Amino acid sequence: MASIGHVAVGMAAARAYDPASPRRWTSFALWSALSLLPDIDVAGFLRGVPYGAAWGHRGATHSLTLALAGGIAVGAMARWRGRSFTRAAVFASLVLASHGLLDAMTDGGLGVALFWPFTATRYFAPWRPIAVAPIGPDFFTPYGAVVACSELVLFAPLLVFALWPRERRLAAG
Repeated sequence: MASIGHVAVGMAAARAYDPASPRRWTSFALWSALSLLPDIDVAGFLRGVPYGAAWGHRGATHSLTLALAGGIAVGAMARWRGRSFTRAAVFASLVLASHGLLDAMTDGGLGVALFWPFTATRYFAPWRPIAVAPIGPDFFTPYGAVVACSELVLFAPLLVFALWPRERRLAAG
């Protein structure tokens, strides 16, 4: 999957988490970065980690276990900053879990290790409408552009929700 869908999830989460935030673009960036975090495993390619290994692409970092652990870590950071632990942990866990679930809906790869460390089995969703994007420079090809455009269409509702203007309250008087 190209990153457009993951970024759209992050932006929608930012809007839902704090709809009145005056730092909207900062919030979009932080939640989108969190949504993309499971793809940190691509660094393994540079170190020779096989794609199908537990720590290979779409392996452990895409699991629901690490989504929950990451959500708890974000909740702890939120609590440290005086915000609700539970709200932040739930939102962050859902955003992180969405990454693996969306990747399982792609038409390529080896599947996603959703239930790691309990099993190394990789899963695909029964419905796979998302085209898998080429990795690296191959993304900047005509096929990569088609994949990006298809994601813009699929995730347009989330992008519209995130970018829709906030209501402005009229001053009484």
